[in-house]
Amino acid sequence: MEILWVLLALAMLFAVLGPVMMRRRGGIRLALPGSPDAADPEAYGFLRQEQQDVRMPGPDHDLVDVLDVVQHTQDWRAASQLLAGTDKSDELRWQRVQAFAGAASLELKERPGVGGGWLRAWRAEQPKDAGGAAVHAEFLVQQAWRTSAAGTDEFRIILEEARKAAGEAALLAPGDPVPYIVELAVARGLGYPPEQFDRVWAQVIDRAPQHMGAHLAALQYWCEKWHGSREEADHFATTAAARAPHGSLLAALPLFAVYEHLPEVNLVQGFYRSEVVTKAVEGALYAVHSARADDPMLAHVRHLLILFLIRSERWAEAMHQLVHVDGHVGAIPWTAVHDPAAEYVVHRNLAVAAYEANGGSPATLPH
Repeated sequence: MEILWVLLALAMLFAVLGPVMMRRRGGIRLALPGSPDAADPEAYGFLRQEQQDVRMPGPDHDLVDVLDVVQHTQDWRAASQLLAGTDKSDELRWQRVQAFAGAASLELKERPGVGGGWLRAWRAEQPKDAGGAAVHAEFLVQQAWRTSAAGTDEFRIILEEARKAAGEAALLAPGDPVPYIVELAVARGLGYPPEQFDRVWAQVIDRAPQHMGAHLAALQYWCEKWHGSREEADHFATTAAARAPHGSLLAALPLFAVYEHLPEVNLVQGFYRSEVVTKAVEGALYAVHSARADDPMLAHVRHLLILFLIRSERWAEAMHQLVHVDGHVGAIPWTAVHDPAAEYVVHRNLAVAAYEANGGSPATLPH
């Protein structure tokens, strides 16, 4: 019976990749590892799978250094100092809050009852610390999604506690959008009616109207799989993109709306070259090209672009994005699966092989 499942899996894999692998023009021929004909990702400076950092979408050296200190010493003070020195309206603050909360949540999962003790000490010893309050609220949200099934009593109880914690965090930092961004996830999980969700959303945009991370969180609520529809999600995304000033990554939001509504099984030939997908991809490319090089959300957009560029067989453009993000894979679409590094590397290596099959080489790829 097991061999039948293996054969079925191989057949499905060939059905997905076969048309790409066997194109007459620019065809891709798979070679054995070590063969002189095999494409070598390391020739482009790409890292091996085990070297990919799954914690974040792009480099944040200060955050990595502080996380190492906090987890090694179990002393929360370095985390508090880093957040205190991060501008409230900066996307980086939201990413760092998520990272600290995620680290504590994973520690607790690995060492039940003990892990994440530094966060508990932070809240107990400095209850008026706005950074610690925001991290605690986000920690509860992540715990709800990680430890219980949506809709269960346990799930709702944890999210109710998260809502209370987010409210406390908001009182400690009146101008900070982060506590309200945390509540957007609570709203999705608890099923706020649209009017109640809009009140939370108004608090976010009053404080940070161009916040890409907040828009991504809100987009989830309006998706078909939660409390909206494909049309409502598309309207939310395209409206935000249309209003975005030059240099804003919000121009890429429609691509995230397309991603959230991808069919589980695509039976439409040329889907990734359709007008809807192409328009969203071009919008995201425009956003990437016009954004600040140090925009904390830039890597998020690049990662999703890579998926769409590969699936639409735009190999050179995919490679141009890959050189900017390789080494960090903590972003959609890779984090949607159990092993983000493996998922990323499979796509990246396909792009390398196809790029070389179409005449590309390390010498033709600018960094």
